[in-house]
Amino acid sequence: MTILGHGIDIVETSRIARMMDDHADRFMLRVFTEAERSYSADRRRMIEHLAGRFAAKEAVLKALGTGWGRGILWTDVEVVRQDSGQPTVLLHGRCLEVATEQGVTRWMLSISHISTHATASAIAIGQ
Repeated sequence: MTILGHGIDIVETSRIARMMDDHADRFMLRVFTEAERSYSADRRRMIEHLAGRFAAKEAVLKALGTGWGRGILWTDVEVVRQDSGQPTVLLHGRCLEVATEQGVTRWMLSISHISTHATASAIAIGQ
């Protein structure tokens, strides 16, 4: 097991709340997959959960060293919840291609949030 990259991000929940107020449908469709939207909609503190997933997407791209360039879409990074409750990452599209090129075989992801902020740490692991 080799750590290929690490990314961390922090997001103000008020930023996500503003995006929801100003561009709810467009923002949700552009940034979050159907599964992420469904998961967050079922939560009492929906904005915190969305902010956590937003931070996780940013952290993943920092771990890959790509940012939002190279044709990567927000929905190319998907945060899913394992049966244990632990979050993990599924990659799609161009982001999956980049991770495969870099030799990433799995991810370690941690997300935390409070009413004002959400943070995430993503570690890209290879052989």
